Amino acid sequence: MTVMWRLRTYLKGKEIRTVNGLLKTALGPPPGSVSSLSPAQDMTFRYESVKCLVRIIKSMGSWMDQQLKPGDLNQPALDDNDNSMENPTYAVDDLNSADHELHSDANSVSEAATLEQRRAYKLEIQKGVQLFNRKPSKGIEFLISTNKVGSSPEEVAYFLKNTSGLNESMIGDYFGERDEFPMKVMHAYVDSFNFEKMGFGEAIRFFLRGFRLPGEAQKIDRIMEKFAERYCKCNPSSFTSADTAYVLAYSVIMLNTDAHNSMVKEKMTKSDFIRNNRGIDDGKDLPEDYLGALYDHIVKNEIKMRDESCVPQSKQGNSLNKLLGLDGILNLVWKQTEEKPLGTNGYLIRNIQEQFKAKSSKSETVYYAIADPAILRFMVEVCWGPMLAAFSVTLDQSDDRDATSQCLQGFRHAVHITAVMGMQTQRDAFVTTMAKFTYLHCAADMKQKNVDAVKAIISVAIEDGNYLQEAWEHILTCLSRFEHLQLLGEGAPPDASFLSTSNSDSEEKATTPANYPSYKKKGTLQNPAVMAVVRGGSYDSTSVGVNAPGLVTPEQINNFISNLYLLDQIGNFELNHIFAHSQRLNSEAIVAFVKALCKVSMLELQSPTDPRVFSLTKIVEVAHYNMNRIRLVWSRIWSVLSEFFVAVGLSENLSVAIFVMDSLRQLAMKFLEREELANYNFQNEFLRPFAVVMQKSCSAEIRELIVRCISQMVLSRVSNIKSGWKSVFMVFTAAAADERKSIVLLAFETMEKIVREYFPYITETEALTFTDCVKCLITFTSSRFNSDVSLNAIAFLRFCAFKLADGGLVCNDKRMGDDPMVKDNALDGEACLDRDDHSYFWAPLLSGLSNLTSDPRPAIRKSALEVLFNILKDHGHLFSQPFWASVFNYAIFPIFRFSLDGKEPHKEDYSPTFGPSHDASIWDSGTSIVAAECLVDLFVHFFDLVRPQLHGVVSIFVGFMRSPSQGPSTAGVAALMRLAADLRSKLLEEEWQDIFHCLKVAVDSTWPGFINLLKTIDSIEVPDIALPSNEIEYSSGDGVTNYGLDDDHLQAVGYIISRMKVQIAAQLLIIQVVTDLYKMHQLSSVGITTILLEIYSAVSSHSHELNGQIMLMHKLEKICSIMEISHPPLVHFENESCKSYLNFLHEILTKNSSLSEERNVEAELVSVCKKVLQIYLDCSRPGNAFPEVINKPSTHCFLPLGSAKKEELAARTPSVLLVMQILGSQDRAFFRQYLSQLFPLFVDLVRSEHSSLEVQVVLSNIFRSCVGSIIVK
Repeated sequence: MTVMWRLRTYLKGKEIRTVNGLLKTALGPPPGSVSSLSPAQDMTFRYESVKCLVRIIKSMGSWMDQQLKPGDLNQPALDDNDNSMENPTYAVDDLNSADHELHSDANSVSEAATLEQRRAYKLEIQKGVQLFNRKPSKGIEFLISTNKVGSSPEEVAYFLKNTSGLNESMIGDYFGERDEFPMKVMHAYVDSFNFEKMGFGEAIRFFLRGFRLPGEAQKIDRIMEKFAERYCKCNPSSFTSADTAYVLAYSVIMLNTDAHNSMVKEKMTKSDFIRNNRGIDDGKDLPEDYLGALYDHIVKNEIKMRDESCVPQSKQGNSLNKLLGLDGILNLVWKQTEEKPLGTNGYLIRNIQEQFKAKSSKSETVYYAIADPAILRFMVEVCWGPMLAAFSVTLDQSDDRDATSQCLQGFRHAVHITAVMGMQTQRDAFVTTMAKFTYLHCAADMKQKNVDAVKAIISVAIEDGNYLQEAWEHILTCLSRFEHLQLLGEGAPPDASFLSTSNSDSEEKATTPANYPSYKKKGTLQNPAVMAVVRGGSYDSTSVGVNAPGLVTPEQINNFISNLYLLDQIGNFELNHIFAHSQRLNSEAIVAFVKALCKVSMLELQSPTDPRVFSLTKIVEVAHYNMNRIRLVWSRIWSVLSEFFVAVGLSENLSVAIFVMDSLRQLAMKFLEREELANYNFQNEFLRPFAVVMQKSCSAEIRELIVRCISQMVLSRVSNIKSGWKSVFMVFTAAAADERKSIVLLAFETMEKIVREYFPYITETEALTFTDCVKCLITFTSSRFNSDVSLNAIAFLRFCAFKLADGGLVCNDKRMGDDPMVKDNALDGEACLDRDDHSYFWAPLLSGLSNLTSDPRPAIRKSALEVLFNILKDHGHLFSQPFWASVFNYAIFPIFRFSLDGKEPHKEDYSPTFGPSHDASIWDSGTSIVAAECLVDLFVHFFDLVRPQLHGVVSIFVGFMRSPSQGPSTAGVAALMRLAADLRSKLLEEEWQDIFHCLKVAVDSTWPGFINLLKTIDSIEVPDIALPSNEIEYSSGDGVTNYGLDDDHLQAVGYIISRMKVQIAAQLLIIQVVTDLYKMHQLSSVGITTILLEIYSAVSSHSHELNGQIMLMHKLEKICSIMEISHPPLVHFENESCKSYLNFLHEILTKNSSLSEERNVEAELVSVCKKVLQIYLDCSRPGNAFPEVINKPSTHCFLPLGSAKKEELAARTPSVLLVMQILGSQDRAFFRQYLSQLFPLFVDLVRSEHSSLEVQVVLSNIFRSCVGSIIVK
């Protein structure tokens, strides 16, 4: 601190007084003061003062340049090894082994001749090594031509890796060459390393043992890029992508330089290293523990190359960055803090302090030799303000060419110093002042000194571009305005003439350029843009002269025209040179340059009156010039350009958006010429703007243009596309969902060509791209414009499934588990994917087809269904049992969700106007039949793998049975019966129980809700429902009216009757299936019998409950007559359910006595028989349905039964006959036990009216053979 204070005091005491004095002299005497100098003397004195200030600032810059001038770092590291190159030493064992390998087949040569050949072989090897150490490519050519090395890249790589005497630096230079063969050799060399289970730091150390990295950044980039790719291939789970390894490799090498370079005083800490590597793992941070361990590993153990010991330590320390080619890359990761002194040396400061202390007692003036340029900052800080004022005032007030030239030189030197020293505030102040003095914002007032200022601005841009940073914006703004004036002077039409929203207008203007005269030749003013320029404006205004008031005078016009001639002093070459020179800017400078250029271009395009594309065209040029930079730098450049292209591509000005998208296409075509290695993401990032604009643009023209651009790129650069496929499919996916038919068809045309002809390229380097392709095709399947597109997309999905199964992305897990050799024989060390990885590739394909089965178009729906099940049937052997469970959950079961989730509508689900509120299935009968058949085929075919899904499959078929349509119901019955028949011998007891349990659940689950729905009819008033049955008969017939019922009530009751018919049909269908399954397979276990008894009992109870609601049934009967619809088959439902129940009980009783006793089947049979007989007796009694009538005083005669009652009695007769037959077949012990319960019913049957004599005959037989024998005995 003492030294710094003394330095500042010295500078303020000496330098500031000198500069302030010169400033006062340069400004001249203040107004009102008296001077003894003549005007000419005063001007001369002021001019000399300015010259002194310029010389001061120039001397500062010269001294700074001298101190910052790098040493002679370009001497090759081979100078110290010249002797070793001329007389290289070799490992004899290596040569002998090589000799043996290359000459092991020379059995026909004699021993004497063999010895001579061995000597000649070694001499030629030595000659080849010497040639290689001078010119690597010549050495390799010689060795190949003399058959000392094979001609394949792998053999050359082996030679370079295992032969001693080769210069490691030359090996590195050879690896970095751009020619095809050296690059293949480098790739083979890197691929020869096995980094598996090797730490990242250890892998770099191991990799760099055999050669020295070249000095050019481009060469280093290619080598490290391949290293990162190889490391990620050997360790797939190490990083998210190879980009992470690529950046981290640079970071590790720079850490090694920082930690072990003696010239670096301020060492990087562990926290600095962790901070510098944040976000490199695809936007995420690597674990801090991992980075910390890597830091400790490098700091404690330096990465050394074989010939590193040959370089003197001092020179090694100074030139290591240069040697590694990292001097231009260091600032990519470690950015110097703004305003931080450059190269501060603590030793230098301490030395100055000691000199001050030693000579502080002496009075004589002592001058100290300072070598650290950081000291210059103190001088600039105290004198930059006065110098800025002196140069500005003189340049503003004087038109003398010499004086203004001196001022502009001062500005240039000041900008150079402040920019190099990183003094942002001072640098921007000088640059802004220079830009204002160009007067390009008010061209009518320009003079020669302003043109000179433009020249000075261009010189600053060319000479100090690496240090301008944010100041680039001011310079590029000046260049933009200069180009605008040039176009106006040449009479070229303004950019706004074709950047208009109307294409027809732009074409008309483009065809009439004669309307824009050259203003250098004509003095007339015809263009509003020119009028605005003549009026001028402030420097900071984006639209010059737009809002400036006042008229343009003839004098201003003439001045403007004459000033256009002044601008001819600056040609287009100087202007374009700045942009062409951008490829020489360092990594930080080019990013700042591109940011500033994008900002200026955005201001140009957003101008309300005069939008321009000058900077936009320059952006394309700059991107083209800098495309060959190393990937690490280019990715930073493109991150800026990408945002710009997206913003402009979404512009409301259609012509601007079209222009920028076409420019992006040109850049993309150029970029795709570069080869991309595996696991990188550069192409995807480059093409991402197309996808973003495609998804967000509201302009159909832009979206169509993007599709055409992508199609052109794919068809012309398909072999080079790697990670870019992701963006390609993103564009086509957005196009598939577009509202414009032409866009959809155009995108699918290219997509069809990709799948048919270029499919191998899709997964060539990245298997995950397959998923993007599948998602894109699935989107096309939903196209509403053309069914052919959807059908073809479905067919392509099946093709993708075949490729997926055939291409080795998945493998048979069972075979792998049984045969370990399958894993060992995996090609290129690539093991098959784990079972859990199947879903990543199969899931989108299968679930997409699954969703498509609900498409409203029948052809699409049926095609998707067939393709889905064909894929599963063809490739299901590749799936493991857990994966099959996932397939059923996300692909198969969702298809039948209407069946699995189908529930009877409850009261709250009903709308009187619209019927049930839930959506019905869009499937027709044909689709249901196809789906059921496909599911049965698949399940039976892979039963061993899909056995756990039996419950879900049976539930689907049961759901079909409950369908209100006949087609699905029939399909469900057929499918379940076929399933049981095909798997008869494979099903276990528990599985049979599960099947019958599903049927029981179907019986029980929907009935309570249906009963609640029936109760809604109670709120409907139907008059005259209490009439006796015989009166009802006579009142029915023609002329029936609606008795005052409104339409809503009639529609509600009509719906209830419809649901009743469906419910009855479903219950009877389940009874039929249960009976058929039981008879077919003769199942007799206790568990199954219990479930069957519960099913029969439940259905019988449901039928009895339904027929027992007499008042409700009478309402429905009357409403059916009113609406002229058929009555629900209630009696048939009850008869059939009871008959099935009785037959099942009787069969158990007769064929399985032990089970009968265990379940007490005999008592259950008697109970059901009594119920059937009692129902028959109640039906045969007149008026039984109306309690109000029965409870009246009895009469001495019975009314005859009406026709409805007779029909019901006839319908119930078969049930009674079945009961009598079953009872008659029982033994005497049975009747003796239950006669007391049955005899009263038999007596009532004798007294009842019957519709058939068969009842009386059977009853007579029972009395004679059963009852009579017991009574007589």
